[in-house]
Amino acid sequence: MTNDSARGWLLVLIQVVIFLVYAFLPTRSTALIPSVVGGILLAVGGVVIAMAFLSLGNALTANPVPLAHAHLRTSGIFSVVRHPIYTGILIGLAGYVILRGTWWTLAWWVITVLFFRAKSRWEDSLLAAKHGAEWTAWAHNTPALMPFSPFRRKSAP
Repeated sequence: MTNDSARGWLLVLIQVVIFLVYAFLPTRSTALIPSVVGGILLAVGGVVIAMAFLSLGNALTANPVPLAHAHLRTSGIFSVVRHPIYTGILIGLAGYVILRGTWWTLAWWVITVLFFRAKSRWEDSLLAAKHGAEWTAWAHNTPALMPFSPFRRKSAP
């Protein structure tokens, strides 16, 4: 196993722990409007994840290290964000925070955002090394996680 592969599996393990923590955070009952908004965000997150899974096809793997045979995906959902699975997870978890949230779940969501930001930057470095100029051109115009962020840089990290 390479160092990148081992690091990738470590990040997967940390991600699983992050998800498990959500199950143990305190929750509260919510009113109708937060329930509807949270449910919609959960559904949107699931759709984004499903679109990314379908687009990746046989290149889909739990480990963020790119597969040797996989080509760079730049169309479909990948023309909107570079890491749509992470984006879908964050959207869905934002829905969970609204649906069942407390200050604890909101704080944990912020930690989750920081984790996926760091993970996506590391994955970007692997993709840039593998795909070179093709990745650079795509990343220049495609945000990593937030498709419509007013704070987005026009260049890749």
